[in-house]
Amino acid sequence: MKIEIITIGDEILIGQILDTNSAWMAKKLNNSGFLVNQIVSIADDKQQIIKALSEAQGRADVVLMSGGLGPTSDDITKETLCEYFRTELIPNKEVLLDIERLFKAFGSEMIETNIQQANVPANCKVIRNTKGTAPGMWFDNDNKIVISVPGVPYEMKEMMSQHIIPNLCKRANVSAIVHKTILTQGMGESFLARKIQDWESSLSKDNIKLAYLPSAGIVRLRLSASGNHEPKILKQINRKIKELNKLIPSYIFGYDNDTLEQIVGGLLKKNRVILATAESCTGGYIAHLITSVPGSSAYFSGSVIAYSDLIKQNILGVDKRLMQEKGAVSKEVVKEMALGILEKFNTDYAISCSGIAGPDGGSKEKPVGTVWIGVASKSDVLVKKFHFGDNRQYIIRATALTALNLLRKMLVA
Repeated sequence: MKIEIITIGDEILIGQILDTNSAWMAKKLNNSGFLVNQIVSIADDKQQIIKALSEAQGRADVVLMSGGLGPTSDDITKETLCEYFRTELIPNKEVLLDIERLFKAFGSEMIETNIQQANVPANCKVIRNTKGTAPGMWFDNDNKIVISVPGVPYEMKEMMSQHIIPNLCKRANVSAIVHKTILTQGMGESFLARKIQDWESSLSKDNIKLAYLPSAGIVRLRLSASGNHEPKILKQINRKIKELNKLIPSYIFGYDNDTLEQIVGGLLKKNRVILATAESCTGGYIAHLITSVPGSSAYFSGSVIAYSDLIKQNILGVDKRLMQEKGAVSKEVVKEMALGILEKFNTDYAISCSGIAGPDGGSKEKPVGTVWIGVASKSDVLVKKFHFGDNRQYIIRATALTALNLLRKMLVA
């Protein structure tokens, strides 16, 4: 069963909001065994809606439309669907009761535009909306299905989860689709691809597909396979993951929805040790990641954002002459920062970093993207140099994730 998604709204096309609906819908459909072939975003325009719908029906078995069902004049999806399916709007008593109950719960008075939302195309099956005023609509047309849902995310999600996906599953004999994501840190996409090229070539024997999903500091490797016997597929994928673990054991830190901050936090808690950070170029982002995990107060003491040289000297105890000789972005200074925060906060572990996040401040010897990261314990200090390109936000996130991964390796060593 081929599925296409159409999201409707001028606000998407002008970049005012992100189209998160189609991503969520595609993920949920895929988890249920359906493949989404195409996603299209269009304006609140009758001719565009008709054109997109007509083209999608020519390619797909199911067309899912999101948006354009509100009470205002720019919401024209319902009227356009009436024209497309050659029908008319008629009042629906159940929908009207739903709207009345909703307004009563909020203590608000209904107006005519709200009442008109109870009008639905005569030849559709109504999908009740328990979270809002605009109902969803299901059309069966020449062995094809067209479904229209509101663009409000929590309304759409309720309809998809409770009604649309269960009913689509009843209609289709879908195959199982299994995804497994391996999370790696410390090697860029192209180098990683070269390292595992023989392993990647072997995946086709089991009809397993590999996708590289790079982001700042992390490369995700997604393995996907489909078939009628899910346990067998999962067994094949897990066997390939074991092979990969033997190839790049030091680069794999987790799977699927794991995060470095969660994994590092779990290790710190398990070992009953405390961490502190001394951050320059990241401006506290490492501490932010650590404290985004519930319960992090059990293993995180605090942080010094040593953005200026004076803070590095006066708070962390970095030698002034050392800074003058080597510069703030240097192995020696970052080592002093790590040892300084370790002593000042009396913790078991420390992370430090100093770098040039740009866009200014670089030089031939130290270009933008140059970062030194330090990880220290009471018995060991590791300081490493990295180059993270020239995008400021990328540099900050890559630095934070790399620092966490260096700490993870120290904790499991």
